[in-house]
Amino acid sequence: MARSRPIIFDCDGVLVDSEPLAARAYERVYEKHGMPGVHNGIIAQCIGMKQADIIVKIKELTGHQFPAEADGDIWAETKAVFSEELKPTPGIASFLAKLACDRCVASSSSVERINHSLAVTGLARFFGDAIYSSSMVKNGKPAPDIFLFAAARMGANPADCIVIEDSPFGIQGAAAAGMTAIGYTGGGHTYPEHAERLKAAGADFVCPDWHEISRQLAGLGVPA
Repeated sequence: MARSRPIIFDCDGVLVDSEPLAARAYERVYEKHGMPGVHNGIIAQCIGMKQADIIVKIKELTGHQFPAEADGDIWAETKAVFSEELKPTPGIASFLAKLACDRCVASSSSVERINHSLAVTGLARFFGDAIYSSSMVKNGKPAPDIFLFAAARMGANPADCIVIEDSPFGIQGAAAAGMTAIGYTGGGHTYPEHAERLKAAGADFVCPDWHEISRQLAGLGVPA
């Protein structure tokens, strides 16, 4: 019997091309609260983190302490931007339509944000209820918690799982979980050193598009 190889997808920057939009939302919200200078270069250092950790990181980088009572403003602004502009990453819908193996989403975002992103982009039908958030575990990426949680929910051996991630934090978490890690650089937030940073974080492969991911998956025994 063929070995089952479930695929665990990150959401932001992998399924949906959200990172440039999310960076814009953070910049707008911080400016509204009198804290300018939270530009794309700052947010780029936070990709892959959950919101609470992003807020801490921004404080480390800028000195700005976002008011805890206004946390909801970040999602409100992000949701508004996503509703108007969010798109799936190029080629992902056809890729998912052909994929025959078990799959799930394991993201640092909240369940509400994941579900909204998948609904807006028309990708929700490919995952059903198999949506897992870092809010469900103790530690966010780069800890392996969310990936191990997702594998357990799918009834899968972590060593059999394949993770597709766009951030070094996510790749580190997948590697720490003992899973095969594929780095994806096809999102709108990619940059010249992206592939090398994913490799340095422990990616087994780095792919610029879903055609190349299909090719690598075939080598792992997963028809895609």
